[in-house]
Amino acid sequence: MTHFSPIRHFEDTRKAPGQQSRVEDTRSAAKAFRHAMLAGPKAHYFQSFDLVTVPYPTRYGLRNAFSRERFVEFLHLRNRMFVVQFATPEGIKTLLVSPSDHERGIETPFFRRLADHTPAALTKFIVKRHATVPEVLERIGLRPEDVDYITYDHLHTQDVRRWLGSDEEDAYFPNAKLLVHRQEWESAQDLNPYQADWYCPSGVAGVPASRVHCFEGSIQLGDGVALVHTPGHTEGNHSIVVHTDEGLWVTSENGVSVDAYAPLLSTAAGVADYARVVGTEVIINGNTLENAVDQYISMVQEKTIAGPSARDPRFPNLFPSSEMTPFWAFPGTRPAFYVGQAHHGTLHRAGAAAAGAVEGDRRSTAGQG
Repeated sequence: MTHFSPIRHFEDTRKAPGQQSRVEDTRSAAKAFRHAMLAGPKAHYFQSFDLVTVPYPTRYGLRNAFSRERFVEFLHLRNRMFVVQFATPEGIKTLLVSPSDHERGIETPFFRRLADHTPAALTKFIVKRHATVPEVLERIGLRPEDVDYITYDHLHTQDVRRWLGSDEEDAYFPNAKLLVHRQEWESAQDLNPYQADWYCPSGVAGVPASRVHCFEGSIQLGDGVALVHTPGHTEGNHSIVVHTDEGLWVTSENGVSVDAYAPLLSTAAGVADYARVVGTEVIINGNTLENAVDQYISMVQEKTIAGPSARDPRFPNLFPSSEMTPFWAFPGTRPAFYVGQAHHGTLHRAGAAAAGAVEGDRRSTAGQG
């Protein structure tokens, strides 16, 4: 049976009448939570893997801040999966963060329209497929049955039926449960038109209830891994927090670049000037704006939990689940700070013999694009 510990730090932090008061109350709670996470153990293993790079409108990713929007309509987003392992009283558990089925995700209405109106030759030029989820797992030596949990910061563009099974197909991951905030799961069943444009049709249809674990608020999964409710981009958005040798990695898509969390340092066209004039400390990923006030608070919450990056302490230790990536055909979208890749700890292969169950070199790598 699944037992996770509730995180109480953020209860009632968004109830002040004033909007900036909510920001400061949440920031204070985030500092306390960061201190508690750093005082605890680290995750056993953390590694990022590129899945697909796609175009995404600058008017959404850098909401109102990009000065060349009329001439450069898109930026490049690199979507990644993270393989995370952590200790629990029941042993080491394996979590896949953002295992996007990008072969089916193209049916998301917004991206379906974009694909239908883009010549095939141009699509091949601006869309780059790096790997599928099964290919990544085969590469690192994990079997489908080794995966205990999958999670997404939110369910935009996601089709989970291949992974969890449905009325029409067997599950690729026979033992995995989806960890999802209850509000996100309920929203996915009953969407308004603005949100429905970003959810894959039937992406959760027919998934057995036994394969879904809905949680409330924020929860600690095990040593060094937490899911923190950070509403805004969607009502049920949550951030994945992992304690590693590089500190606390915080992952979500509230922002599409580390620049979005430190906009005064951004090299993307016009972003720093916009932040200075408006006085904003973050640039939201704003394809849907129903909850923009909460999203602003959540991004401050995320960067406070993350703290300074070990790679460049001027920037917070954010690792966007889809990161704005330099691409020469989209001028002005090169970020000042690019995470790229991270690898910490040793991979535990549950099916290996006891003597060789923990393999791999302990390392930390950083990629630059």
